[in-house]
This record gives sequence, C-alpha cells and structure tokens, in this order.
Amino acid sequence: MKKSRLTQAESTDRHLLYQSSVQDVESELDFVIQAWGELRSRRAELLREDFCGTANTACEWVRRGLHHQAIGVDLDGEVLQWGRQHNIAKLSAEQQQRIVLREHNVLDVMEEKADIILAMNFSYYLFLTREQLRDYFSSALLGLHSDGLLVMDAYGGYEAPMELQEPRECEGFTYIWDQARFNPIDSLMDCHIHFEFSDGSRLEKAFSYHWRLWTLPEIKEILLEAGFSKVSIYWEGTDEDNPEEGNGIYAAATQGDADPGWIAYIVAEA
Repeated sequence: MKKSRLTQAESTDRHLLYQSSVQDVESELDFVIQAWGELRSRRAELLREDFCGTANTACEWVRRGLHHQAIGVDLDGEVLQWGRQHNIAKLSAEQQQRIVLREHNVLDVMEEKADIILAMNFSYYLFLTREQLRDYFSSALLGLHSDGLLVMDAYGGYEAPMELQEPRECEGFTYIWDQARFNPIDSLMDCHIHFEFSDGSRLEKAFSYHWRLWTLPEIKEILLEAGFSKVSIYWEGTDEDNPEEGNGIYAAATQGDADPGWIAYIVAEA
C-alpha cells in the first residue's frame, strides 16, 4: 500500500514558522542598542529575555558582541529545549558559553542583575490584572542594575479590539493573525496564529493567546507605580514616500497618530 504524503502543514515546524513570520530579532536589537546608547554611557553586557520561547533574540544578542551575555527565561521547558537544539546549537562553542536558558517564572526575582530585560511580542499582555502586571514590573525592576532598562513592545490602534483576521504573505506560506474574541468590559481577548500553505493545508491555531489589550497610559502608570524612575514611549516615524507606512525608525515621543494599527516600544528606566 502506497504511503500518503504529508501535507505542508503536517511537515512544517511551527516554531520555524513563528520565527520567520513574527520575529525580527535584528531590528528589535537594533532598537535596543539605539535606546541604550541614547540613555546610558557605559557598555551593556547582560541581557535577559523574558518569555523567551525559542530564545531567538537572546542568541542574536550573544552573536553581536564578544562581551554580550544572555539569559533566556520561560516556563515552557519543551520550547526551551527546542531553542537549545535549533538556535543555541548554531552558535559557536564560545558563544554558547555566554548564554543560559532557565525554566523559570518571570514573577520570581532572579539572582543575576541584568543591564537590559526584554519582554517582547506583547508577552506581558498575558497578565490580566493591574496587580499581576505590577508584580511582574516590580520583579523585573529587582532584576536590573540600578541603571538598567526594561524594554517592551506594545500594540494598539482602533482595529486592535476588533474581531478580525489579517492574512500576510510570507516566503512559502501565509501567516494569519486572528483576533477571535474581544470583551470591551474587561479588555480580555483571544487571539490565534494560523498558517496556510500552497497545497491547501492549514495549521490551525498554531499559537493561541488569552490576554488583555493594555493601553499605553495603563502600562506607563503601572511601571511608575512599580518603582521605575522614568518611562518613555518610542513611536515609529513616517515614510516620506508613503505617508501611510512607517519608516522603521523609532524616537521618543509624547504624541502618536490615531492609526488603525500601530506598534510602539516602551523603555522603562530603573
């Protein structure tokens, strides 16, 4: 009997798809280095990537400098192991000595003091109450040097609370962001990532999130309540040739645009 061939959805690794379609670790760290250089005169060495997943960003940090060290923190031991096998294994032996992954709760204070802590891809939206989010920010503050930075991203815009699906063509597949449910009373929402392929197969709910759609004023207020000394919002500039598109350059701002969708960076100073 002839063996049936696997579909593209069945034969593709969801973590590789995520890294390819969601993450842009090079641009992310370009911004982190830019912000650190604007705010601090000394060299940053230890970066902690919270909710690190496959530790893709932590690996890129280690690759960028001989003095760079990284700690990746996540509760999911399985995804951490994937990161060891597929990302850390690609580092040189010397680079591997400068990175460690921890199966650890980010709410628990860690012994090592970091120069920079990252919480990217809206991961901290998983904290659903002000108390939970403040507890995380307080823990992060205790995990930083006295001049350290907590760097996060945030998203919003008038389409952010809508129930919708947004497809985007990627190399070899279609990425679909699905805002499946939103409750305006408590701002809780269910979101999913699906992937579709040219053979008609589909990887349904490859990743799912139940989180709160936090606003920038809320995040800033809670960071200050947790003890951070200053919080800055970095807003993307506008492309000169296409005013409806961003130019990829972020600068500290107090005024943003009422776009249907935006992504901003938040930099909190210890």
